[in-house]
Amino acid sequence: MSRKICVVTGTRAEYGLLYWLMKEIQQDEELELQIVATGMHLSPEFGLTYKQIEEDGFRIDEKVEMLLSSDSKVGVAKSMGLATIGFADALQRLKPDILIILGDRFEMLAIAQTALIMQLPIVHLHGGELTFGAYDDAIRHSITKMACWHFVSTEMHRKRVIQLGEHPEHVWNVGALGIESILKISLLSKAELCAELNLDNNSPYFLITYHPETNGNVGGIYTLLSALCRYPNIQLIFTKANADNGGRSINEAIEQFVLKNPNAYLFDSLGQLRYLSSVKHAELVIGNSSSGLIEVPYLHTPTVNCGDRQSGRECPSSIIHTSMDELSIVKAIETARNFQGPYDQIFGDGDVSKKIINQLKKQPLKFERKEFYDL
Repeated sequence: MSRKICVVTGTRAEYGLLYWLMKEIQQDEELELQIVATGMHLSPEFGLTYKQIEEDGFRIDEKVEMLLSSDSKVGVAKSMGLATIGFADALQRLKPDILIILGDRFEMLAIAQTALIMQLPIVHLHGGELTFGAYDDAIRHSITKMACWHFVSTEMHRKRVIQLGEHPEHVWNVGALGIESILKISLLSKAELCAELNLDNNSPYFLITYHPETNGNVGGIYTLLSALCRYPNIQLIFTKANADNGGRSINEAIEQFVLKNPNAYLFDSLGQLRYLSSVKHAELVIGNSSSGLIEVPYLHTPTVNCGDRQSGRECPSSIIHTSMDELSIVKAIETARNFQGPYDQIFGDGDVSKKIINQLKKQPLKFERKEFYDL
């Protein structure tokens, strides 16, 4: 009898990280893949990216609508309430043996608490990481305490999960999921990418993704945009901020900037292939996405990490950190443009999915009481 493995995804970036793991589960005769799509995937505002999941050959078993039109703190909290109701119904229908959750977003907290009450074993990916500038930090550690098994991206992160009281026998350092995509995908050439995005192949570009600092600076996007005004001869490729509280105001600011600056472009979602290809050919990546710290160095592109959203996260030397001050941002951009390496690869060798699946096949499916592991 095959094990039913349910994977939950709520964002374009998260799905890109999960893609190869989902493919491995789908192709394994001993496993049955179930997919729950939620959050930004189902929103026209963010490009209805659930369609990409289906185009990639996956069947979505449940779609859980949860996002309200408001991205205020109250709106996000209410969205989590809707998600909990929807996830309870979905899990009751699917009856999976194991639930896989990646990371630290509020959608994942909603389904984690639902699975805990329904006594469904949780696999948590990318635990033990730190992001002081967002409440994701607390969400990530909370999911760790609800999960049964943990697959982390570095040895430091493994030690942190154990420090949180998880038994060492249930915590494995397999590396970062995103590295697998970089190694397995045939990326587009710059000419192919520019043709698809309607960009000038003969002009350099910056790739920019800026998300809300949910624990701090709410107006940083205006400082960043002001700094980018100094680069009229560089193409500026923006991808939308996510659905955290404050995300819509960031996207509105970028939309107004694009209208006034002919060298700027905004995309709802690039998708995995175009995003990684964009990183590969960019002069540099700017913003505060975790991707800039984890995947981007493997493509030998420097990153300007703005503000505090990713503060505390382990990262290689190709990451240039800057405060949300215009002159500091410009200085960091110039430092990055002159960066010659090295590009440290601290998040593993990319052989991640098979390691995870091999462990999942060995674990008992019975929901067992966890005990706190004391150091």
